[in-house]
Amino acid sequence: MNITGQVPTVERPLGDIARELPGAAAVFRRHGLDYCCGGSQTLAEAAGADADAVVRELAALAPAPAEAPEEPLPLIDHILSRYHEVHRRELPELITLAHRVEERHAGHPQLPRGLARLLEHISEAIEEHMQKEEQILFPMMRAGGTPMIMGPIEVMEHEHVEHGERLRQLEQITGNHTPPADACTSWQALYAGTRKLVDDVMQHIHLENNVLFPQFGAQSC
Repeated sequence: MNITGQVPTVERPLGDIARELPGAAAVFRRHGLDYCCGGSQTLAEAAGADADAVVRELAALAPAPAEAPEEPLPLIDHILSRYHEVHRRELPELITLAHRVEERHAGHPQLPRGLARLLEHISEAIEEHMQKEEQILFPMMRAGGTPMIMGPIEVMEHEHVEHGERLRQLEQITGNHTPPADACTSWQALYAGTRKLVDDVMQHIHLENNVLFPQFGAQSC
């Protein structure tokens, strides 16, 4: 049962949680929990007295789905919290997992060679893009917009196209996020995370291109 978007319980095995909840592997490492060789242990068995604290951290990774507002200012706040913060939290973990998989399974015929580097490129491009939004575009929108706002919007739309091209590369190198039958827990967690990354970035782009940006399109006239 996929638990993405749900709060895992202490009765769930570590391996299941790591495979199904992007970001869980990083939480487990911080608490010294072995989700690979010890993946059959439940969270309660592995964490003992710390289990409730670990559940609280995992719960923060799986917030309840929130309806995106349509008004510009609340929508900007939603984009910042739901997408910018999440990209910054999850991409470093995906890069770490990708390096681990590429190092530990170097001889595997289905190894996603170059995945770590591709994720690094994606992370760098998304971070640069988000900073432009946070430092230039969103402040202009919060101020009500000006005729000059179409310039930054067009730059963001162009970069969205480039993001889409990188996501297609990501789907190709991971076989549409499908791990091999003998994939370890880290490999499965990695592909659960790359699948979520694609979903998140595409929804992020949709909200900006189709909901937020058109509300300022008249400014160019």
